[in-house]
Amino acid sequence: MSIAFFFPGQGSQSLNMMAGFNDMAVVKETFKQASSALDQDLWALMNGEDSTALNETVNTQPLMLTAGIASWRVYQQLNGQMPVVLAGHSLGEYTALVAAGSLAFNDAVKLVRLRAQLMQEAVPAGQGAMAAILGLDDDSVRQVCLQAENELSGTVAEAVNYNSPGQIVIAGNTEAIARACELAKAAGAKRALPLPVSVPSHCCLMKPAAAKLEVALAQINVATPQIPVLHNVDVAMHSESETIKQALVQQLYSPVRWTETVSKLVAEGITEFAECGPGKVLAGLAKRIDKSASCAALTSVETIESFIAAHSAS
Repeated sequence: MSIAFFFPGQGSQSLNMMAGFNDMAVVKETFKQASSALDQDLWALMNGEDSTALNETVNTQPLMLTAGIASWRVYQQLNGQMPVVLAGHSLGEYTALVAAGSLAFNDAVKLVRLRAQLMQEAVPAGQGAMAAILGLDDDSVRQVCLQAENELSGTVAEAVNYNSPGQIVIAGNTEAIARACELAKAAGAKRALPLPVSVPSHCCLMKPAAAKLEVALAQINVATPQIPVLHNVDVAMHSESETIKQALVQQLYSPVRWTETVSKLVAEGITEFAECGPGKVLAGLAKRIDKSASCAALTSVETIESFIAAHSAS
């Protein structure tokens, strides 16, 4: 039976998030490698008591990538069946490319730290916002964003994460997102929840960051993935170095098309998924996107062993 692996992005982080792997030498070695690349102790940061530092974008992005790769290396060490395709949600796309052998781990850790810094610099603190709109269809969400932009001339409000039917994240200028939330509720949304983030990811306000990221990517070696990676920006797989780099640049200011990603895989006959990294966000979304999808969250050695046992028998 064919399986696909998903790698989570920001929002799945938490203190002690790798507690289920504490006895695995490969996990500590992975964190040591990343910490050395950044000259910062990521293991201590993750296992400390300061969730504020953990949730700072410049720390969260390299932490989530490192945690995802550490989990992936445990899976490999335990001889799990190789997935036929990989995908990552936003930042998770970088983790997927490392797992696929396309990006070197050290390069990726530094790259996502830079990505986070560029994103933070692109929009001054307090001027950008994101919110989750629950219970409205895609067109209705796009419509309330457009209305907010029209009412507040010169501002940005865009649908940026198509996470599952009825769960869409919007991003843009703080006042436009606040207005879009009001309009969404008036249009019948069950909830419009501001998200605790300081950067309005995946909207056009990130274009200055994308231009600088493109310059940095030009210096980095990107190989043909050994396992195909389905990209956020176009729900397509790419093998050419320049095309992959372009997909990562465009991803910064373009929507994450996650609903289409899962739907495409199911349409191709892949319904067995594993979320490789901390949290269970993508496992939950998979089921909402398609009832026939089964997604295990590999958050500990035990869950990985159970997944491997179930899929070696099938």
